[in-house]
Amino acid sequence: MRPTAPLILAAATTVLAAGTLTACGSGSGSSPDTVRIAYERSTSNKVRIMDNYLESVKKEFEKANPGKKVELLPIQADENAYYTKIQQMMRSPRTAPDLVYEDTFLINSDIKSGYLAPIDKYLKNWPSWQHFVPTAKAAAKAQDGKTYGVPDGTDTRGIWFNKDIFRKAGLPTDWQPKNWADILDAARTIKQKVPGTVPLNIYTGKGPGEAAVMQGFEMLLYGTGADPLYDAKQGKWVAGSKGFTDSLAFVNTVFAEKLGLDKSDALDPNAMTNVQTDWVPKSKLAIDIDGSFAGQQWLPSGGSPWPAWSTTMGQAAMPTQYGQAPGKVSMSGGWTWSIPAKSKNADLAWKMIEQLQTRKNAVKYTIEGAQIACRDDVAQDPAYLKSSPGVKFFTSLVEYTHYRPALPAYPQVSSAIGEAMESVTTGDAGPQAAAKTYDEQLKTAVGDAIVHRP
Repeated sequence: MRPTAPLILAAATTVLAAGTLTACGSGSGSSPDTVRIAYERSTSNKVRIMDNYLESVKKEFEKANPGKKVELLPIQADENAYYTKIQQMMRSPRTAPDLVYEDTFLINSDIKSGYLAPIDKYLKNWPSWQHFVPTAKAAAKAQDGKTYGVPDGTDTRGIWFNKDIFRKAGLPTDWQPKNWADILDAARTIKQKVPGTVPLNIYTGKGPGEAAVMQGFEMLLYGTGADPLYDAKQGKWVAGSKGFTDSLAFVNTVFAEKLGLDKSDALDPNAMTNVQTDWVPKSKLAIDIDGSFAGQQWLPSGGSPWPAWSTTMGQAAMPTQYGQAPGKVSMSGGWTWSIPAKSKNADLAWKMIEQLQTRKNAVKYTIEGAQIACRDDVAQDPAYLKSSPGVKFFTSLVEYTHYRPALPAYPQVSSAIGEAMESVTTGDAGPQAAAKTYDEQLKTAVGDAIVHRP
């Protein structure tokens, strides 16, 4: 998932010039009767969950609004490249879509770049907005106090583990690690007793982007102490902390001891898709630190339908470093439907958001996308409550969850973390050296807005 816009643009110029990222359509506003929607399409041709959902809503919208059309602009790319593409599209009225699928962590940086329009004038007259939970509303609200998107779900993160592999290794099938050491010990046991199986996956490096930074590193970092990345009270980013170095040391241990994926597989930008559609459902991986949404791939509508997943896969909470209070940690994010500032069809785009967020459609996507409900009426729906065996467990992690600092500087910070992870994964640098390099990059990104912690 995500480096900062300038860094993304610089890194992806060659790729974009080669034409490997494509979206249909000639740009926003060529027809006042057409709403154009840009969204990410999975790099796996087997995964078409969002495509299928949008196609169904498109038909509903066009039927309900005679003479109006929906043009879907799928961008088939890994997340870093997707962010680059939509930011490029939103820079010009000629290419800006009317509706864009926006990761909440990018909202403030995209607002600063002038890419998004506030939608408060629509929300004040929309009855469904009252059903969105406060945390979801906050995720779509920017530093200026205005709201720039409508969330379609949230998520939590924990540990998926294969019970069959655990039985072979002599490990308990109701496993709940109490600290980081328990995770590494289980992985070492699996390596010894179940050869040929990858013991542990933690996403890492620059290629996977936020899949590595958020689902890998920050799942560790936020288990080391309070406000380990950004101190909101002081308005400063944290540098020099032992927790940061310890988190890098965990990653280093996984790959130095060959407990994880081969480095080339781990650093692949498509690592998350590959893990969820191949390694896990084919029982080649024992422990996966991953999101609540991983299960969407194993549903009948997913990229790798796997009926046995509900009995094969167990779930455990990510523990804090030493098991200190509160004992568990999770990370949450989410995506919103946002209207680009340069869209010429904002009113029509808003009508499409309303269609996407009818209660029926909200329930449908929350289930098919394996989301954690961000609306109280969806959370109470019987179909949602029985949609998958993991729903209750991952919903229970909400009380332990954390959110990334949704600040303009975060994409640059994320990029620096990804580089630090990659250097300890490949062995090019040790944890302390990688942490020192991160601190230097942090200062470049945020200036004097830094607080040093031992």
